[in-house]
Amino acid sequence: MPSLSDTYLENRFRVQPNDANNVETLHGGNLMKWMDELGAMSAMRFSGETCVTAGVDDLSFHRPIPLGETALVDAYVYEAGRTSVKVRLRAWREDPRTGDTERTTGSSFTFVAVEADGTPVSVPELTVESDEEKRLQQEALDAES
Repeated sequence: MPSLSDTYLENRFRVQPNDANNVETLHGGNLMKWMDELGAMSAMRFSGETCVTAGVDDLSFHRPIPLGETALVDAYVYEAGRTSVKVRLRAWREDPRTGDTERTTGSSFTFVAVEADGTPVSVPELTVESDEEKRLQQEALDAES
C-alpha cells in the first residue's frame, strides 16, 4: 500500500508574461491548470493508474503571484475511496532570488482512476504512518470543513 509520503510532489513554475493577467500577476486559470496537472501526477503515483479530474473543492486565491516570481505548488494524496483519490494542493509565491515564500492558494482536487476505455478502476488503500504524514492528512481534512 502506498504511503502519503510516496505521493508527495512539488514543482515550480516561473511566472512569465504569457502567464499573467491585466495587472501583471499570475492568471488564476494558469495556476489552476498547474495544480491540476501536479495533482493528477500525485494521484497516478498513488494508484498506478491513469487519473482524471472529477472535482475541485474551494479553490481560493488569497494572494497574487507577481510576474517574475515563482509559483511553488505541492500535492499529496490524503484520502482514497474505491476508485477515487483526494489530493491536497497548495501554492506559494516564491522570490527566485531569495527563496522567500508566502502561501497564496489551497484546495483539494478529487481524481478518479480509469482504465484505457475510461472505466473507473479500484485504487489501493492509503497508508498514513509517520507523524508528518498524519499532520499533512489532518491539515487536508481540516481544510475540508
